[in-house]
Amino acid sequence: MPLLAISLALLGAVFLAFGAQRQGSAVRANTGGLSLSTSGFTRLLANPRWLFGLFLLGAGTVLNVIALTLASLTVVQPIGAVALVITTVVNSRDQGIRLNRPTIGAITACVTGSAFFVLLAVNVTRDNLTIEPAQALSVVLLLGAAVTLFGSLAVFGRRRLNAFAYILGAGVLFGFVAVLTKTVAGLLLDPNGRFLLNVSPYTLIALVAAAALGSWFVQSAYATGPPDLVIAGLTVIDPIVGIAIGITILNELQPHVRATTAFGMVGAALVAIVGVIVLSRHHPDVLKRQRNGV
Repeated sequence: MPLLAISLALLGAVFLAFGAQRQGSAVRANTGGLSLSTSGFTRLLANPRWLFGLFLLGAGTVLNVIALTLASLTVVQPIGAVALVITTVVNSRDQGIRLNRPTIGAITACVTGSAFFVLLAVNVTRDNLTIEPAQALSVVLLLGAAVTLFGSLAVFGRRRLNAFAYILGAGVLFGFVAVLTKTVAGLLLDPNGRFLLNVSPYTLIALVAAAALGSWFVQSAYATGPPDLVIAGLTVIDPIVGIAIGITILNELQPHVRATTAFGMVGAALVAIVGVIVLSRHHPDVLKRQRNGV
């Protein structure tokens, strides 16, 4: 099952990459590099390029959901880093951007750190865990705090947020979305045959709220930064949040994990995070925006 899950997650990453690039270019053309407004978002709903990107993102999401039902969050989530490489190559050719050395190094750090994390996680995570109602409630309560925080920022501090702030918010929110998606999928597949009756209303409400607000943050990040930076944030911050929840609340790690493995996983995560930070500061598109005062 883990091998099939990894394969589906890899295919989902390909759809995610092309979908992000299509949507990113459509948002950039629509906003001219300025913050995304409500009217601007409404215009995007009639933009064929943006809608095609949405379709690709939807396909990638479905594949990722299936992968999450077959393997643990800790294994599936970091695989999305593959999308970063694809997005960077596609976007650089589409926009005529020449990648500099710091950007290439940052992307390498993101992908290498994520890949190393997966290799370690495969051997220390437990499959077929049953998520208890108390665990699901804990996730929902934490998500409620995150939605309140980032929702307040979106309402009161929208004009002050930069691309990295939007990426951080989107990554955190979609990390929770991944956890709740896995929770809901497990409940729907419960052999008792109750399907949606197994899922509490507050779980569904939390899932929809996080997905909606996270999507707004993603579109706003597209308006203020390159799509590969957006993908870098989502494929590093999102998995870290999801994995942290999987480890601390869902108990996905096997007991008695060796210290060397634990330190290796932490080190790999830090390498990937540093890659995102470097990318947010040295990407050619970011440097161009700084020179232009955007």
